Amino acid sequence: MDAQGRGRDENIDPADQWVLNPDTGDYELRLTPSAGRPAAPSGSAAPSASRASAPGRRRDQAPTTPPAGERTSVPGQRGGRRSAGGRGDRDGSGRAGGRAAGRAAAAPPTGRRRPKPKKPARKKALVWTGGVLALLLVGVGTTGYLVYEHFNGNITSVSSDGAGTGGFSKDRAINVLVIGTDKRTGAGNEGYGDKGSVGHADTTILFHVSKDRTNATALSIPRDLITDIPDCPTNQSDGSTKDIPATPGKRFNESLGQYDRTPSCTMRTVTELTGIKVDHFMVADFNAVKTLTAAVEGVDVCLAKDIDDPDSHLKLSEGEHTLDGEQALAFLRTRHSVGFGGDLSRIEIQQQFLGSLMRKLKSNDTLTSPTRMWSLAEAATKALTVDDKISDINQLRKLGMELASVEPKNITFTTVPVIDNPAEKVKATVVLDETKAPQVFSMMREDVSFTAVEKQEKADAKARDAAKLQGKTADPADVRVDVYNGGAPAGSAQNALDWLQNEKRVLKSTNKANAPQDVKKTQLVYAPNQADQARTLAEMMGMSASAMKPTTTDAGAMEPMVLTLGPDFQKGGTPLTAPRKAPDEIQRVGADKAVCAK
Repeated sequence: MDAQGRGRDENIDPADQWVLNPDTGDYELRLTPSAGRPAAPSGSAAPSASRASAPGRRRDQAPTTPPAGERTSVPGQRGGRRSAGGRGDRDGSGRAGGRAAGRAAAAPPTGRRRPKPKKPARKKALVWTGGVLALLLVGVGTTGYLVYEHFNGNITSVSSDGAGTGGFSKDRAINVLVIGTDKRTGAGNEGYGDKGSVGHADTTILFHVSKDRTNATALSIPRDLITDIPDCPTNQSDGSTKDIPATPGKRFNESLGQYDRTPSCTMRTVTELTGIKVDHFMVADFNAVKTLTAAVEGVDVCLAKDIDDPDSHLKLSEGEHTLDGEQALAFLRTRHSVGFGGDLSRIEIQQQFLGSLMRKLKSNDTLTSPTRMWSLAEAATKALTVDDKISDINQLRKLGMELASVEPKNITFTTVPVIDNPAEKVKATVVLDETKAPQVFSMMREDVSFTAVEKQEKADAKARDAAKLQGKTADPADVRVDVYNGGAPAGSAQNALDWLQNEKRVLKSTNKANAPQDVKKTQLVYAPNQADQARTLAEMMGMSASAMKPTTTDAGAMEPMVLTLGPDFQKGGTPLTAPRKAPDEIQRVGADKAVCAK
């Protein structure tokens, strides 16, 4: 919606018509009629609801044809479409018409002193990206005042196919997967490398925000990492359903695009690789880099040496530069002129770029500018493809406000620890570093901060729990325990029993098969007079104090403790508790640090 569309003067930037309301702390659209021209009545912007794909299914439900009534669409309000059924699609994908797109406000009385504006109460707003550029974080009173229908119509969505949780809440951590594709669609992008690319997962970052919202970790996943890509039941763009078979031992970037895989396949691959359940995904292509960097009026970068990369078309001198558009895209794509000239070096400069972007977006120049905020919201909603559970501007805003409180100094960029693929003579791919990667994945699963920042009450609770591990321990031969599978992978109870008996000499242990009910995490139930046995078993298994559940009455001499294995159990010998500190050798950098690309 713009000034011309409402009968106003031409050549007026609609962003310039947003005025800070000192009473609410929000920006409001105020249009003053031109001389000799009557004011046009308020109205809604022309709706342009995005299409949302059919709801996802659980992995064990992968029919080759849609069940009756599953993917039938019915007309939604204002030209949108809404799913008629399907599990996990509680919110629906149709969009109801929003509130009026703008409101005219009367000019203040002549000669009256205007009140001093109050500090905006909801000043926090941010646009960030993991991978190529931007996850939308729009605060500042989006609904109504930021033209609900206009921005809603910009959003493109793709089905999550049940691969993610489909939600987020204040009482748990949030995991958002941001994918940058190498698809060359769009003006001026044909000349970049493989112009026929189907759009692989060229740059991928898993963004984890802590439960207490004090810190975040952005984990880059190398595109050339050899991993197993699981089965992917997928809704295709034409409305059909395709069950794409698993392909073990392939490059991670093939989890998107190859064999018609959609972002939901990348979500499944990330969960398979890390054990971390992803909530939502966002996808950005080359055009997203150009439009979003232009919207923030450039991103500052620092070079420790001259760069002349004919492949990415980047030519810059040593020192500081402000990049946007084509130059920003070239910077994010360059690799031959930095570091060791490979993809891992490219990941490092991408992380430096994103850190600089976050710092700029946290600055007052961005947060207090109506023009810049409008440009950011416009560019971000047009540039990104999101999953169908956040295909509404209100859902995006809510997600954004959950994430906006994390300061750059408490955001850590790191990369999945990898080593050169030992199966190759000419090194082109990488594999997991099994000595470090499990620790990084475990820390993120267990919501352990890479910056050692957490709320005091959380630290106090950990201190209280730690007391359970203090005291004398029992000899392994005296530990008596029954082992149940309460949601761990099939065969876990026997795997744990074999390890306990053969490796740890806990011979008074028994496999009791499936538990009466599943547990969210592995737990050990024991009586007060079994505390020494519990400490021994907890130490063996790397179990946290919070997993130890003492009862109130003593047990009989022959009564065993009860160990119930949850989804966090991987195999005997793999600690259940995340390390409290990341390995010293892994690559990482804080988002508040300005680092020069080498």
